[in-house]
Amino acid sequence: MIMEKFSKHSFDLTGKVALITGGSYGIGYAMAKALSMYGATVAFNDINDALVEKGMKAYAAEGIQVHGYVADITNELDVVQLIKKIEHDLGSINILINNAGIIKRVPMQEMSLADWNKIIETDLTGPFIVAKNVIPKMIQEGQGKIINICSMMSELGRETVSAYAAAKGGLKMLTKNICSEYGANNIQCNGIGPGYIATPQTAPLREQQSDGSRHPFDEFIISKTPAGRWGTPEDLMGAAVFLSSQASDFVNGHILYVDGGILAYIGKQPNF
Repeated sequence: MIMEKFSKHSFDLTGKVALITGGSYGIGYAMAKALSMYGATVAFNDINDALVEKGMKAYAAEGIQVHGYVADITNELDVVQLIKKIEHDLGSINILINNAGIIKRVPMQEMSLADWNKIIETDLTGPFIVAKNVIPKMIQEGQGKIINICSMMSELGRETVSAYAAAKGGLKMLTKNICSEYGANNIQCNGIGPGYIATPQTAPLREQQSDGSRHPFDEFIISKTPAGRWGTPEDLMGAAVFLSSQASDFVNGHILYVDGGILAYIGKQPNF
């Protein structure tokens, strides 16, 4: 249904069912919390029982009701069964956040083909599989929101992340193509491009050195970010709610970068 006018209820997600892939911790966990706060019924998956149980305990500790499922997003049979379970338990999926992903920091010439394929499979093929299987019901219902977690590496290159950057660049274009194919069905597909976020994945890049100094990469990111800090998973919550809600019904094929300004900044000028 097309929103006739903007109101204070435009961000309300009551009655919506959201699936956040890889939602047991980090960015996915924060976005699941945000959607739940705004009324959505939230389901998340992860690749094994241990991660799902860990996530469920963390949500319960904060008094947040969610529904956890074990599924491998790179296995289409798993994904089909996951969607069937969610539809049976909660109803049709109205909001999909393709968050699950991996990274391996290895120089390109040292990266094995197996590692390359695994990253592409998880970070690009997985979102394709999940989106492909939720879109038919969204078409039937005449509405849907798909959010792909793209990364600044869909815009920039950097040493040691060739596979990750290639996958995220592909995911950016998949986002635009889903918009192009299904916008007429009132399905909005957008991306969120996080900047450098303080999560367990990035913890090794922020470790204090033995002499008490900051990690060189940590110093590099702070110097390149106008905000002067790493982002937090909570910094992504507003973007997730906006792109999941009626407030974004005419926003489609867009990548919203939540990066503290890093993509806008050429870097600190030297003293002349």
